Amino acid sequence: MQTEDGLRAAATLRNYTHSRQSELDRRQDDLQREQTDLQKQARVLSRRALQRRTEHWQRRMVSVQTKFIEYNKQLQKKQSDLMKPIIRKMFKAIKRVANREGFDIVVDRAAVPFARTDLDLTDRVVQLYNSGGGGSDKGADKKADDKKGD
Repeated sequence: MQTEDGLRAAATLRNYTHSRQSELDRRQDDLQREQTDLQKQARVLSRRALQRRTEHWQRRMVSVQTKFIEYNKQLQKKQSDLMKPIIRKMFKAIKRVANREGFDIVVDRAAVPFARTDLDLTDRVVQLYNSGGGGSDKGADKKADDKKGD
């Protein structure tokens, strides 16, 4: 997410969720107002009228919950669609930096309780990624693969 592409993807996701969240907030506010009105009118409405309005409110509540679930699924898909190409390119950049610097394994910093800071490749990988070096470099990848075979 520190790369230029990652920052753009995060901004896109924020914009994508903002409008949907605004709509959900508006619907929840409407439901809250309707529920407050129902509570106020409970004493003056007939039992049947109160039941009908309560059922209507419950259907609307289920509709909002369903919309929330739908939006979450759409958000997950959008996030996946945005992140897949970034992750592919990032893995290539990680591989290139690791091969260049002689690392046999690269582990996500979040998975390690402690590591020396000089072993952290994050800045170098992000720099390579942002410079376009995370893309497919057949020559460097082939050279590294040939080196492994020796």
